[in-house]
Amino acid sequence: MLKSTAGLASRSLKARLLIASFILLPMIIGVAGYALQNSFAYSLQASLEKRLRLQIYLMIGAAEMQGGKLVIGEAQQLRLGSDTSGYIHTHLGFPQWRSANSTEFSSAVQDAIVSSRIRIGETRFLYFEDENLYLYQYPLQWDDGSMARRYLFSIIENGDEATAELNAYRTQLWGWLFAVTVLALMLQTLITRWGLKPLSTLVDDLHNIERGYSTRLEGYYPEEVQGVTDSLNHLLHSERNQRERYRNTLGDLAHSLKTPLAVIRGAGNEQLLYEGYRNVVDDQVRRMDQIVQYQLARAVRSQTNTIAHATPLAPIIKRIASALSKVYREKNVDVSLLLDETALFGADERDMMELLGNMLENAFKYCHSAVRVLLVTEPEWVQLSIEDDGPGVSPDMRHVILQRGARVDTSAAPGQGIGLTVAVDILSSYDGQLEVGESTLGGARFKITLPAG
Repeated sequence: MLKSTAGLASRSLKARLLIASFILLPMIIGVAGYALQNSFAYSLQASLEKRLRLQIYLMIGAAEMQGGKLVIGEAQQLRLGSDTSGYIHTHLGFPQWRSANSTEFSSAVQDAIVSSRIRIGETRFLYFEDENLYLYQYPLQWDDGSMARRYLFSIIENGDEATAELNAYRTQLWGWLFAVTVLALMLQTLITRWGLKPLSTLVDDLHNIERGYSTRLEGYYPEEVQGVTDSLNHLLHSERNQRERYRNTLGDLAHSLKTPLAVIRGAGNEQLLYEGYRNVVDDQVRRMDQIVQYQLARAVRSQTNTIAHATPLAPIIKRIASALSKVYREKNVDVSLLLDETALFGADERDMMELLGNMLENAFKYCHSAVRVLLVTEPEWVQLSIEDDGPGVSPDMRHVILQRGARVDTSAAPGQGIGLTVAVDILSSYDGQLEVGESTLGGARFKITLPAG
C-alpha cells in the first residue's frame, strides 16, 4: 500500500505539492507557535519580576528599626497579595520580619532564602518548578545612624496565577494556530488545483486531438506552459505535413508510373520482336525503378524533420557551389557568396543538401554568367537569397510554379520542374517560405525564409 502511494505521488505533481505542503506547513507553524509560546512565557516572567521588584521597594519604604530589628510595623499598612509572602533577614540569615500571610515553605525554598550571598546592588530571581513559586531578593545596607548593617529583603509569590495565564495563552495560541493550519492547507489545496488547472486543460485538449475533435491546442496558457503548447502545435503541424507529404508522394508515384506502363503496353500491341520488346521493357523497368527510388527518398526524408540537430548552412552552400562550378565550367560562372558563417537551422542535413542543391542548380543551369548567394540570420528567421542573370520567371508564372501539381511550360519559364517541387515540399515540412522575384542581376531571385529556433 505504501509503495503504491509513493508511486502515485512520484507521478503526480499535485500529490507532490500537497504532500510537501501537509508536511512542511504544520512544521513551520509548529516552530512559530513554539517560539511565540516561549516568547510569551519570557515576557510573563519579566513582568512578574518587575512587579516583585516594585513590591520589594514598597517593603523597603515601609521598613523601620524597632528594638534593634528591621521590621515593617502594622502601622505602615503594607499590603502584599494573598499569594505573596515577604521576609527580611540579616546577611547571616537570621530572620528579622515576615509578613502576616506568609506560610511555611519546603526546606529547599527556606534554604534558598537564607543561603544566598548577594552583593549590594545585585538582585536574585528564581523559580521553583516543583512548588510553582517565584522568589525575588534584594540586598540592602541599612544605616540607622549608629551602625550600618546589611539586610536581605525577600518576597515569594505563588505562580498559580501566572501558570493559569500561560495555560490560557497556550490554549488560545494553539487553537488559533490549528485553525490557521487547517485554513492554510485548504487554501493550498485550492491554489494547487488552480495552479495546475492549465495542465489538466492541456491533457483535455490532447485527448480532443487524439479523438479527432481538434487539430491543434487552442486557448491561452500560462507563460510556463505556453512554450510546451507551442512546441506541441509545431510538432502536430509537422506531423500533418508529413502525412500530407506521404499522400502527395504516393500520388506522384502513381502518376509517374503511368507513362512507363503505357509505353510497355503500347510495345506489346506493336508486335515487336523479342529482343526489341525486351529492350523496351528493360528500359522502362529501369525508369520505373528510378522513379520509385526517388519518390521513396523524398518520403523518407520527412521522417527526421520533427526532431533534428542544428545544421550549418554556409558549408553546404560552399560545397554545392564548388561542385556546380566544375559541372558548368564552360559557362565560367562568376559566383558571389555573401554568407553568415554562424547561420544554423534545425533540419536534417540531407534535406538541406537536396533543397539547396536544387535551388543552386537551377541558378547555375539558367544563368548567363553570374550567380549571387546571400545568407543572413535574424533572431526570428534565417534568410537565403539566390539570384542569377538568366531569363528569369515572368510575373504571371511566379505564383503558379509554387503550386503543387501545376504544369508549367518550360519554354515560358525554363528550369522550373520537379526540382522546384521537391524544394517546395521540403520547405513546407519545415514551415519555410519560398518567394520568386526579379533579381538586380537581371534574372530570377529565389528568396528562402526559414524560422529560427
